[in-house]
Amino acid sequence: MDLFAQKPKPSPEHIARVKTWVQQSMALPESATVMVTELACREPGCPPLETVIAILDGATQRKHTLHKAVLDVTEGDVRAAATLLASPSH
Repeated sequence: MDLFAQKPKPSPEHIARVKTWVQQSMALPESATVMVTELACREPGCPPLETVIAILDGATQRKHTLHKAVLDVTEGDVRAAATLLASPSH
C-alpha cells in the first residue's frame, strides 16, 4: 500500500459538468456563481474526499457537502443536493 499515492484530481471537464448540473437543477440565473471544490476530510468517520458545492447568487450564499470525490458525483447526487440547497434553511 502506497501511503503517498495521489488520487487522480478531477478534470476541469468533470467539474464543469457538475457545475452545469447544479445550474440546470436549480434553474439559476447566469449571474449566479457556482463553485465545486474537492477537499480532503481528516475528521474521524469522514470519507477521505468530499465535494463542496457553493452557490453565490447576489446576497444569497448556499453550500452543500457531498461525501464523495468529485469524480464520483452523479447528476442524481446533484439533483438531490439541489433540493436541499433550495430549502429556506440552507
